[in-house]
Amino acid sequence: MLGNNCGLGFDPQSENYGHGNNKTGNTKKSILHPDLKTIPRVPQVQLIGNGVVYDHEGLAEAKLKHPHHRTFHKTVIPEADDLKYTRFYRWHIDAALYNLSPPRVTTLYGLKVPTGEPQTLRYDDGTGDELRVPLGTTAFISTRTTFNLLPKNLKSLAVRTRVKYAPHPYVWMAPAKSRSTGLGIESEGLELPLSELPEWEDSKIKIFPMLWKNPDTGELHYQVHPSAVYELYITPIPDGKREDADLVYELQRPSISPEFVYPHDWSENDLVLFHNRGVLHTVVGAFREDQIRAFHQCNLAASADPAGPSEEDVAKWA
Repeated sequence: MLGNNCGLGFDPQSENYGHGNNKTGNTKKSILHPDLKTIPRVPQVQLIGNGVVYDHEGLAEAKLKHPHHRTFHKTVIPEADDLKYTRFYRWHIDAALYNLSPPRVTTLYGLKVPTGEPQTLRYDDGTGDELRVPLGTTAFISTRTTFNLLPKNLKSLAVRTRVKYAPHPYVWMAPAKSRSTGLGIESEGLELPLSELPEWEDSKIKIFPMLWKNPDTGELHYQVHPSAVYELYITPIPDGKREDADLVYELQRPSISPEFVYPHDWSENDLVLFHNRGVLHTVVGAFREDQIRAFHQCNLAASADPAGPSEEDVAKWA
């Protein structure tokens, strides 16, 4: 399940990995750097997982680290409960969100999947929400559901809003800490100042509609990477500009309630393809060091940016 044409059937003009070929390995300040190992002969494919993998597709030794909420969340589950309980790590879209267009599709192929007892996922946000999940699941939500759950006034706001993402967002967010639900970072001002980021260009900054329109169904999806939001532009606010991570959280939180989450129970040789412009997903779970997990992940930067709401959509919902 390895080839340099992964994803081409969905976007024939695409050829680069969603974050740029070989870019994640070179950007050591990025929070993605520890999680991805690029396959040398096919730089669009990343090796992800947990533990040490030997002699794999040109990689003599790959030390893989399953992302753990302890490295990113402001609060953490006590170490004594670490293998019994878990959290959503970081809800996200697979996308660079700077310079490159978001991939249309991501593929995940389970090469080696450790077995073990299910874990209890805790939201730890005062709601008491919990979810029983398979060990090492990848959790998904539909962003169409996110939009559909909004009351009328928030649908009106969403259809009029554009989201500006930070330049080099995965470097920008690195010093900050996540909410306990993995749904965005805490509003503490800990993000890296723009002056301390790697060199960036204003023309490469991405500003997308808050709602992305599915080209096949015409449905609107609330498609926002909550941890990478720099500013919101809401019409018709006079100055057209607003920063409000709490607002983004309010809009997205209902759709990650347990009844709306699909936690995939991985088996070896599972191949999962998901609509990267229509879902959010997150790593979940905690492994022992001796539990080996190896996956191939591939997505390609799209040939065009996503479409937002049409004039008819704005007239309907605003």
